[in-house]
Amino acid sequence: MSRPLILGTRGSDLALTQTRMVEAGLRAAGYSGSIEVKIIKTIGDKRPDLKLSEFSQGDQPVVDKGIFTKELEEALLAGEIDAAVHSLKDVPTDLRPDFRIVATLERAPVEDVLLTRIPMQQGLIGDATGLDRKTIATSSVRRARQLAWLYPGASVVDIRGNVPTRVGKLLATPEWDGILLARAGLERLGILPQGQGDETCFEFEGQTVHALILDPGAFLPAAGQGAVAIEALKTNAEAAAACALINHAPTFARVTAERHFLHRLQAGCQTPVGALTWFEDGGDTLAMRARVFDEAAPDADPLEAATRGPAADPEAIADQLYALIHA
Repeated sequence: MSRPLILGTRGSDLALTQTRMVEAGLRAAGYSGSIEVKIIKTIGDKRPDLKLSEFSQGDQPVVDKGIFTKELEEALLAGEIDAAVHSLKDVPTDLRPDFRIVATLERAPVEDVLLTRIPMQQGLIGDATGLDRKTIATSSVRRARQLAWLYPGASVVDIRGNVPTRVGKLLATPEWDGILLARAGLERLGILPQGQGDETCFEFEGQTVHALILDPGAFLPAAGQGAVAIEALKTNAEAAAACALINHAPTFARVTAERHFLHRLQAGCQTPVGALTWFEDGGDTLAMRARVFDEAAPDADPLEAATRGPAADPEAIADQLYALIHA
């Protein structure tokens, strides 16, 4: 590009870390142009008083979708930025016709992590007594529904704030037994050590925090969890070409299947759906599993299904899974 490539991002520590990853990736891939970073505050950042589920509720919702992306897309349309860097699980399933996901970085681990002040045993998820009568904080309806389904005796409370703020709230709130966060964000920020096994601990603000990495096959992650996405206008060919330099094709295939499955469900970022994808047969086969909760029936068991197919056609795999879920 003859002018700087401007990357738009939220201002949280995690968002800025992920944007620096994009910038470093572009440099490593040989992009020699100037790169600038523009911080944009989204409605999700401006209204920490609201639960994430409350943004789209009522006769006059704050925003119908895109809690953490709407203002970044407005900046794309206005020409203020060339590309927006997102945590993919925050990106609405159905993008407006002006936009497209032009690249994804290599995916980080997809698991959820239970953080506590005292150690919890491995194999917790699936053990019917593991979290009984415990109070767990999360902002995710997917995590909340899975917890309530697996542990009917557990109490789920809401929590907002960036990753360090949430860890601090755990330590400052003795009424809580734990919080649930994504492993990817904890590791990218250097809060959770990498390569320590399923059970570990770390120091945070002078206190010990215990971490239990949950089995993603038992506690399904969100579609797109662990992936960093780069969004641009369809008309901005230069930005798309630059970002294509750092696209990780295996990650792109996996998240394409996961997001297409959400599209078939007409599900959004706050719909209680878990999705897990993985490669088999040396990468030629893409396998996918999903767990879908009924938003209108909080006590109902979820629908579950799994399938696999050629990795070269991820949308067809998602279509198969959708058909199985609704069989």
